Amino acid sequence: MKKILIVGGGTAGWMAAALFGRLFRGLWDIELVESEAIGTVGVGEATIPVIKEYNELIDLNEVEFMQRTQATFKLGIEFVDWFKEGERYQHGFGIIGQDWEWLRCHQYWLRANQLGRARDFGDFSINTAAARADKFMHPRIEMAESPIGHIVYAFHFDASLYAKYLRGLAEQHGAKRTEGRIVDVQTAENGDLASITMEDGRVIEADFFIDCSGFRGLLIEQTLKTGYEDWSHWLPCDRAMAVPCKRTEPLHPFTRSTARDPGWQWRIPLQHRTGNGLVYSSKHIDDDSAEKLLLANLDGEQLANPNRLRFTSGKRKKMWNRNCVALGLAAGFLEPLESTSIHLVQSAAIRLVRLFPDGKTDQATIDEFNRQSDFEWERVRDFIVLHYWANQRDGDFWEYCRNMELPETLTNKIDVWRSNGRIFRENHELFGEESWIQVFLGQGLVPRGYDPLVAIKGDLEIEQFLGNIAATIDRCLDVMPSHDEYVSKYCPAEPVA
Repeated sequence: MKKILIVGGGTAGWMAAALFGRLFRGLWDIELVESEAIGTVGVGEATIPVIKEYNELIDLNEVEFMQRTQATFKLGIEFVDWFKEGERYQHGFGIIGQDWEWLRCHQYWLRANQLGRARDFGDFSINTAAARADKFMHPRIEMAESPIGHIVYAFHFDASLYAKYLRGLAEQHGAKRTEGRIVDVQTAENGDLASITMEDGRVIEADFFIDCSGFRGLLIEQTLKTGYEDWSHWLPCDRAMAVPCKRTEPLHPFTRSTARDPGWQWRIPLQHRTGNGLVYSSKHIDDDSAEKLLLANLDGEQLANPNRLRFTSGKRKKMWNRNCVALGLAAGFLEPLESTSIHLVQSAAIRLVRLFPDGKTDQATIDEFNRQSDFEWERVRDFIVLHYWANQRDGDFWEYCRNMELPETLTNKIDVWRSNGRIFRENHELFGEESWIQVFLGQGLVPRGYDPLVAIKGDLEIEQFLGNIAATIDRCLDVMPSHDEYVSKYCPAEPVA
């Protein structure tokens, strides 16, 4: 093993190059081939907290990164009109309240709610309460007994600027960039990839290949014929449209997802602009009407023409095939409802580092990589499908979602939750108990009962316990600065033309 070739740039390609360059320096040569004439999708602008693990691995300076990418902080996602019109809730990152002896906080809330004495569930999450108040601060590690010590955050950033920033880091770590179009891919006698041929006739050989060529999957699909699992019967949206608009105030520390008749609309606040987009089903609205719907619901002046995308939700049957691993859109597509696109690149790249071959590829290692990848993608899929299925909205699109047959893995989670409000995280799946709880309740799935151990505590005790948590969070908000103020002092970015 001497050389790793990354085909395609963008967020996925440069995330891989930065990580491999940092960790593999001195072991293998890293080369990335991309063409400026081929555009990137560039709409993955919202992240989830585990991105900080990737940032640490590549030795990223948070302040510099945020300034260079026009970034803001993200405490969670607000869902508007998803359960039914007029309803909204937050999926806040981090813990909810605190455990009381054996049980999680939400079990006591379920009892209080049954008695009609519960505050809004979001009042027990420091992330949700701060997001609603448009406030932010970094967690104070020395305040472990306070909710301020448990603030959990991610980022919003400009995807094109992010790829550019990562390119700089990758090249600092020794990765080489080659400009140009690929016109042919060659395979060896055993079927492995051997080399690529550029438009100018250059032939670039490598021992291992990373396919970041986007939806077309130049290596993983067009060359290796890996196959694709179509999940559109669970995720019927097959179009997306993205457009930026001028920044508006206040600078929210959360992503917003608003349900629309044929799908949903995102809103992502950055320092220099707001990112917007519509994810929709072409069976329920045509492209031109979708564009009018999106533009009619911007809260700032439009800054560019909409970028239109077509996709089929699903994934490759094997993300590692022979001596090729697919990352990003080449691996598959799950719509960005819970901001998982960049995480799935990060997760696969780190998984590859842990399982990287020392020479020729080993089938047992390949199978383990694919097994872990399949599990992660399927569990993320289930979480996204839940949002669509648990709705009481009018319209053909939402009626279809409400009546579709669910994956068995999701059905099992729903059944266990509905009985006594229990949820269990399996095998380090991405979304933890707090995430499932918030979406279940936000989408109107209130359990029939609660854990019987709740009865050990009296109703007055429970009311005081919950009241103390909410009151403590209220006091924390009083000392937190606004998100706009915090960003302006911590990581102010230069104006962008």
